[in-house]
Amino acid sequence: MIKSCRYLIAAGALLASAFSPALRAADEIVKVGVLHDLSGTMAISETSLRDILLFTFDEINAKGGVLGKKIVPVIVDPGSDWPTFAEKSKQLLEVDKVAVTFGCWTSVSRKSCLPVFEKDNGLLFYPVQYEGEEESQNVCYTAEAVNQQAIPAVDYFIQQGKKKFYLLGTDYVYPQTTNLVLLEYLLSKGVPLANIGGGYKKDSSGKIISAGKYTPFGHKDYQQIVAEIKDFAASGDACVISTLNGDTNPPFFKEYAAAGLTADTCPVVSYSIAEDEFRSLPAKDLVGQIGCWTYFQSIDTPENEKFLADFQGWLKTTTADGVVKEGRVVDSPMVLSYDGVYLWKACVEKAGSFDVDKVRAAWKSGVSFVGPGGKVTTQPNMHLTKTVYIGESKADGQFKILKSFPDVYGEPHLKGTFKAKE
Repeated sequence: MIKSCRYLIAAGALLASAFSPALRAADEIVKVGVLHDLSGTMAISETSLRDILLFTFDEINAKGGVLGKKIVPVIVDPGSDWPTFAEKSKQLLEVDKVAVTFGCWTSVSRKSCLPVFEKDNGLLFYPVQYEGEEESQNVCYTAEAVNQQAIPAVDYFIQQGKKKFYLLGTDYVYPQTTNLVLLEYLLSKGVPLANIGGGYKKDSSGKIISAGKYTPFGHKDYQQIVAEIKDFAASGDACVISTLNGDTNPPFFKEYAAAGLTADTCPVVSYSIAEDEFRSLPAKDLVGQIGCWTYFQSIDTPENEKFLADFQGWLKTTTADGVVKEGRVVDSPMVLSYDGVYLWKACVEKAGSFDVDKVRAAWKSGVSFVGPGGKVTTQPNMHLTKTVYIGESKADGQFKILKSFPDVYGEPHLKGTFKAKE
C-alpha cells in the first residue's frame, strides 16, 4: 500500500510533524514544484492534476525515490490569475529551489511563467493539449500538440462526411492559434470558407488573423451562440470544433442539450473535455460526442488496469488535504502528468543528476516510458511521440475508442504549413 507523501505548501514550510529527522536532511529529499490552479475558474480541471501528481510522488517514494532521494512537493495555487503564475514560479525557483516543476493548464498561464523559467533555467513539465508554435528549452511538453489531437479529430469528421465546421473557443491564445491552424488545414482539404462557422477577422491587407467565435473565461450564457450553431447545422452535415476551457463547458453543453442538438444532428469534438470534466456535465444527454486524446480511461491494457487500481487504492488511504475521494475518474491530462513525473525520473537517472542542463540533455537523447496510455518517447524538440486515440462518449461519461494512431511524432510548428486548394 502506498502511503501519502508529505508535502510542502505555499512558501515551502515543512509540516513539522510529518518528517523524521532523516527525511528533513537536505541531502535525502528533492523538492519539486506543483503549479496548478486549486481555486478559480480552472480549478474544475486542475485540482485533479494536483491529486495525480501527489499519487505519483507517493508511488515513486514507496519504491525508493529518485536517485535515492524522497520527492517532497511544494504546492502553490495561482488561483486562476495568470500574472500570479509568474510570481509563484519565481517563488518555486528562487526561494524554494525546486529541481523541477509540474504545472499549468492554460497556455496563457504557461506563457506568463515561461520568462521566469527561462531566466532562472528552471524546468517545467506541461501536461495539457496546446496550440504549438513554441519550443522552449525550459519546458517539457508532455501534452498533445495540434497534430496529436486537433487535426486527427478534424480528419475523423471529414471521413464521416462532415462538410461544415463551426469553430468555438475561449478567448485566449490556445483556441485562437489552434483555430487559425485548423482554418488553414480545412481550406487545404477543400472546405470553403463559407462552411467554416464562427466568423473571422482580416487585417488591412486582407489576411485572416482570427477565426472562430470566442467567449471569455467563466462565460455562462450560450443561448445566442447555440442558436447560431443550430441554424448552421440545419443542413445536417455540420459539426462543432470546441476549444472551450474550464467551467464554461457545463453551461455550453446544457444549452446545447436544451436546444435539442445531439451527436446525430451536430456532433461536437471538445479538445478540453475528457472523463474528469464529464463528471460535471449531463453525460446522458451527450452520448456520441467525440474526444481525441492520447489516453482514455477505457484503454484495455495491463499497464492501465494496474494504474487505475493503484490510483483508487491511493485515494482510499491518502491524508493529503483537499483530495476528493469519491467518484474519481482519470483522463489524458492526468496521465500525461503521471507520465511526465516518470520521464523526469528516467532523465534524472540517465543523467545521474538533478541538474537542469543534464536532465534536458537526457530528454533530448530519447527516453521512453510505458504508461497507462502506451509507450511515450521524448523528442529533441522537447515534445513526445505517443499514441493518439479517437473516442465516442457514452452515457457513463467514459469513451468508446473508435480509432488509434500509434507513434505520432509531436510537431509544434504547423502554422503556415497548409496551403488552400485552388
